[in-house]
Amino acid sequence: MTKSFASLLLPRFLRFRKEVILLWKAFWAPSTPLYLKAATVLAALYLVWPVDILPDVIPILGLVDDVIIVPLVVSWIVSRLPGRNAPAEREGPIIDGTARRV
Repeated sequence: MTKSFASLLLPRFLRFRKEVILLWKAFWAPSTPLYLKAATVLAALYLVWPVDILPDVIPILGLVDDVIIVPLVVSWIVSRLPGRNAPAEREGPIIDGTARRV
């Protein structure tokens, strides 16, 4: 069971890593909408903010909500990034929100 659980988590971790890098680049791109930039900042603040859904002082459960919620929010933001079909009049690098497809 442990091997199958680890084999499920490793691809998701690698995908999350790619999504975070893509999100970092998208944050600085001028073509990224403001609401996605705000969602990125809020997701980062959720990790360090002491008020969570489950407080971090609860030994294991306090970290489980961070491990589940933050990757879900990051995937949601990346899926809404402007892709290759963005209008041509926008300037800046093309940000493709297909990082979820590995």
